[in-house]
Amino acid sequence: MRRFLPPLLALAALSACVPNATQRPTPIGVGTYDVVIETGRIVDGTGAAWFYGDVGIVGDRIARIAPVGTLHTAAARRRIDARGLVVAPGFIDIQSGSYGDFIGSGDGRSVSKITQGITTEIMGEGGTPAPLNPATQQTGNFALGNRGGASFTGTHGFGAWLDAMAQHGSSPNVGSFVGAATIRVYAKGEAQGAPTPAELDTLRAVTRRAMEDGAFGIGSALIYPPGNYATTGELIEMAKAMAPAGGIYITHMRSEGDQLLEAIDEAMRIGREGGVPVEIYHLKAAGTRNWPKMAQAIAKIDSARRAGVDVQANMYAYTAGGTGLSACTPPWASENGKLIENLQSSATRARIRAEMLSDQTAWENLCLLATPENVLLLGLRQPQNTQYMGKRLAEVARALGKEWPDAVMDLLIAERQRIGTVYFLMSEDNTRLQLRQPWIKFGTDAGGEDPDSAKGTLTHPRAYGNFPKIMGQYVRDEHVIPLEDAVRKATSAAATRLSLEARGIVREGFYADLVVFDPATIADHATYDNPHQLSTGIPWVLVNGVPVVADGKPTGAKPGRVLRGRGWREAEQHANR
Repeated sequence: MRRFLPPLLALAALSACVPNATQRPTPIGVGTYDVVIETGRIVDGTGAAWFYGDVGIVGDRIARIAPVGTLHTAAARRRIDARGLVVAPGFIDIQSGSYGDFIGSGDGRSVSKITQGITTEIMGEGGTPAPLNPATQQTGNFALGNRGGASFTGTHGFGAWLDAMAQHGSSPNVGSFVGAATIRVYAKGEAQGAPTPAELDTLRAVTRRAMEDGAFGIGSALIYPPGNYATTGELIEMAKAMAPAGGIYITHMRSEGDQLLEAIDEAMRIGREGGVPVEIYHLKAAGTRNWPKMAQAIAKIDSARRAGVDVQANMYAYTAGGTGLSACTPPWASENGKLIENLQSSATRARIRAEMLSDQTAWENLCLLATPENVLLLGLRQPQNTQYMGKRLAEVARALGKEWPDAVMDLLIAERQRIGTVYFLMSEDNTRLQLRQPWIKFGTDAGGEDPDSAKGTLTHPRAYGNFPKIMGQYVRDEHVIPLEDAVRKATSAAATRLSLEARGIVREGFYADLVVFDPATIADHATYDNPHQLSTGIPWVLVNGVPVVADGKPTGAKPGRVLRGRGWREAEQHANR
């Protein structure tokens, strides 16, 4: 039976509830709360059955969870009527790409994310804005993260980036893995080949320092250059370097298509020999011919878990992926940042073209896996090319009077950037199958957007709708998974994976990262043709006790905090002894 304490006693007991807490709530007055959420259907994030209750918040923490009506007469600075609504932990986006939102000229609000109910964004796939040295600062590679005009050099450049985000301010909480490609460029530049012993020492040292700075682990993206150049052996050595700090190896695997099963084997080998858990980014079976492999992939992961291998995965709920059009060119062509130069060389271009048309390549040939009819161009910037935004590659090639490989190469030359592109690759049946797996979590694989400032641009709809799409379409409408399971996968499953302290559950003493949504109306509205549409059915989102969405509208508040991994906490504790 749950034991309910009077407000003052509950507040006094918080220190016992929250180990290693760095900030504890202080009573504002006898029985006084900053926020009371009344009469909500509480889905607490653990997977347990929902129950009706009131939630009282003091400062940045949940101070009281009580039976319905208990807090009706308690003094509160703000009162939220949650009748007919779900009160859940704020959603955790384990694969965010919002680098530019939280440094430089970004406004920190991440509007498309917080209006999904997201209260925490975790970045780090492949490339990160830090750490920087002359090699990473000068790289011409398309895949590295947006640096926002800042420079994070020095021994603890990764920590400087996190500090800069904290100073900049954000609506959601933020954290990051360190990009494996960033570390490789730091040590070796954009050259192919295995690292030398000296370069390997640098890889290890940079990894250890990033873990001390607060990285959650290493994030790789092994289909894009220069991340694609990494050997399995060097990734194992980097994993060994982060293992003592509790790091996780999270990976966009070397293949999600023709070599999907082999790529899972490689990821698990890195985790096994490196001594770290493995998390697979956006699990998928890409390309029609590979759709049957999803059942095999799930069986492989289940079998490994039964054998004691800590491997899990996350996903977004769309049948199209999004990346650069440059991903249709072989990775070797981007060595040393010379893709454009290579495309302009007739001899090299002929070799690139031949590989783009080959159905037997060692790299992930996305244009062939999707087919040109299923490749949607979004990120065109040059005036002569903007007419092709929102059109399929096959249509654009016909309009240009070229075969599709030549259209791709000429657009890349003209744009001199990766060109944001959507690839329709997956099946709905596999999406539903993946959602049912107990080890799945959710991520958007997108940066935060603001419809008010996104005029004339296109993006993947997952930036606006991933979590509401899951709660609306797959939970309410199609009954693919129960609400409690979906909320667990969106919250505590990620918090536990990342060792986030006191987050991801509606529990007394935990941080008040909360989403209040209508299970009958929550819905995504963003489409591929018209992506800049906010989700609806989410009237309230609180981060650290502060509303960032109120009555369905962003408030502009920036109570988000930078969250750091176990290595930083352990380093801090060691320094304070």
